[in-house]
Amino acid sequence: MAEKTTTSSISVDADLKARAEALFAELGLDRQTAVNIFLRQSLREDGFPFEIKLADHPNEETIAAMLEAARIAKDPSVKGYKDVDELFADLDK
Repeated sequence: MAEKTTTSSISVDADLKARAEALFAELGLDRQTAVNIFLRQSLREDGFPFEIKLADHPNEETIAAMLEAARIAKDPSVKGYKDVDELFADLDK
């Protein structure tokens, strides 16, 4: 028995569509097949079939370094410099 199909229309940035279609073509797929694969895999995973996260969110190591830098900046016992030249002059001593 043949599956019932329906038409679905979505708005997509023209450049994104062209780039995605080129990628799918390299994989031997058309856009319709790629979207169907995505939808079926989403159902199998009961969610997105990949991790979704913020691209610019710092990892734990970066957060720790940022907190340490803030602590050092507030510490009056840590020597500071007004510019790079002053830093290098002190290093040359």
